[in-house]
Amino acid sequence: MDGIEINFDGLIGPSHNYAGLSLGNVASARNAGAVSRPRAAALQGLAKMRRLMELGLPQGFLPPPRRPHLPTLHRLGFGGTAADTCAAAWRADPGLFARAASASAMWTANAATVSPAPDTADGRCHLTVANLATMAHRSLEAEDTLRVIARVFGMQRHFAVHPPVPASYGDEGAANHMRLTAGHGAPGIELFVYGEARPGGFPARQDRRASEAVARLHGLDPARTLFIAQSRAAIDAGAFHNDVVAVANERVLLVHEQAFADQPAVLAEIARLMPEAVILEVPAAEVSLADAIGSYLFNSQIVTLPTGAMALIVPAETQDTPAVRDWLARSIGGSGPIDRLEVIDVRESMRNGGGPACLRLRVVTDAVGLAALDPAFVLTEHRWSQLHRLVETYWPEAIDPAELGHADVWQAWGAAYDALDAWIGAPR
Repeated sequence: MDGIEINFDGLIGPSHNYAGLSLGNVASARNAGAVSRPRAAALQGLAKMRRLMELGLPQGFLPPPRRPHLPTLHRLGFGGTAADTCAAAWRADPGLFARAASASAMWTANAATVSPAPDTADGRCHLTVANLATMAHRSLEAEDTLRVIARVFGMQRHFAVHPPVPASYGDEGAANHMRLTAGHGAPGIELFVYGEARPGGFPARQDRRASEAVARLHGLDPARTLFIAQSRAAIDAGAFHNDVVAVANERVLLVHEQAFADQPAVLAEIARLMPEAVILEVPAAEVSLADAIGSYLFNSQIVTLPTGAMALIVPAETQDTPAVRDWLARSIGGSGPIDRLEVIDVRESMRNGGGPACLRLRVVTDAVGLAALDPAFVLTEHRWSQLHRLVETYWPEAIDPAELGHADVWQAWGAAYDALDAWIGAPR
């Protein structure tokens, strides 16, 4: 298989706001109540997509689901017209309404877990939609995500799309999954990272049973599949997903020294299964967990460019943290496996707790599979420009969380979703 990786970034929705809903996400809690800038947020995300396209990589997007999530509000007993439902929910419980209005589906690393065809028993690329059951506001996403994933990857000869595993077993998607391989189109080893709950600590969002279920659904070889416990220190420091402390691309694993429980044994097993793997372990003495999580060093994208070189796509915050900036200056380029650094601005997403890697779902396929994707969700220069103009026209400039209950806010969101649906071309 001649492997091609395409990233599907989440288009940041018009309801992007800082309600501080995500326990364990330090940035989300720190910025709770601040005024957000949905238009700037979406344009920053689009600029990141454009930069990946300029680097010669295929790029897709996933649209935001409509918010507020009226079906949930109806099931909770708020009825009448859409406006009546929203007004009643806001009056009764502003926190509940904020959950129904969250734009958190922008972080498509949580949309699904993806296993490329070379790793699966039936030779198809498998995608299992995440249930996101741990957080109330994120648990609302799965139904809409399944619908859009099934449309984008609808060619069953190349792709198999699975619904979420039961909500009893929390699954947070690709944010807790990595793949190591000699090349995108070669068989690889798949790494599932799970958390273990501890009374009084931050929640461990990925259940090991959910990861094991996904591996079975995808038909993975047990001999080439690892289930790895995330370290309690990382979770309690605010690494609510593995992709806050580790990231992989082809043969390269970039990982913080304190990412995993019993890390020496984990790295030894990876080396045994894949001797050609290059492990860049960042020492805690050089970059603390606090600096790694505050800068989102590991919530970066490592991508293989058409030349075969690798680039690390990092958030601008990495340049504001001296220890992280210095480690990057010493470690990227030269004789190391990562050849170049690309610094991007996704500050609006970062302030809500998601960096470059949170914003993308990576999918490996081949040229035939790439051609089988629904073209409505694959960006060209022309379609990117159209989407950029649509956001500039319809996305609100600013949202104060205290104003989520205002009818003009919901009406502006509705106009933005209507324009986006018309542009995509068919009801979602």
